[in-house]
Amino acid sequence: MADFITLLNGFSGFYSIISCLRYTLTGQSHYVQRAHFFILLGLFFDFFDGRVARLRNKSSLMGQELDSLADLVSFGVSPATIAFAIGFQTTVDVLLLAFWVLCGLTRLARFNISVNNIPKDKHGKSQYFEGLPIPSNLFWVAVMAFLVYKDWIHEQLPFGTIFQDTAFEFHIVTIGFFLQGCAEISKSLKIPKP
Repeated sequence: MADFITLLNGFSGFYSIISCLRYTLTGQSHYVQRAHFFILLGLFFDFFDGRVARLRNKSSLMGQELDSLADLVSFGVSPATIAFAIGFQTTVDVLLLAFWVLCGLTRLARFNISVNNIPKDKHGKSQYFEGLPIPSNLFWVAVMAFLVYKDWIHEQLPFGTIFQDTAFEFHIVTIGFFLQGCAEISKSLKIPKP
């Protein structure tokens, strides 16, 4: 049951990507809004898959791996796809977004192999996150939803670009994606779990 809910998280991330593709084909903004909605739906499923596994006392290594893969799609690849779709499209933008996704991938892989080494509470749950967890990427999902709502996309993206009309042109905002990626892979950043 928990694995099925995890698969729904992965489906939500995939459907978010498809919605972005539909937006790029049609230019109709409701598709990119739908992409944001499906990421939130993925968060809903991500929240409940672990709860169901603990309630049924049926956690497994398969479930842990599925959860990480679904999280990568829903909170890594699909938000980066939204970013590209709304205008972060220069070569450097794409490289910074790729770095952000790869940091999420690294973060999830490290979590899977180190989860047994992190101190646990009385219920067997890890006491803290080592580095920002990948669902923290929802901050950027919220920022991009606001940009879409305000129609500050494509040429109207805030803060503009630097090194314009060169091979190194990029949007200043993408530095934020880069910095968050660094925080995700940080080993010294320990965030207590709620």
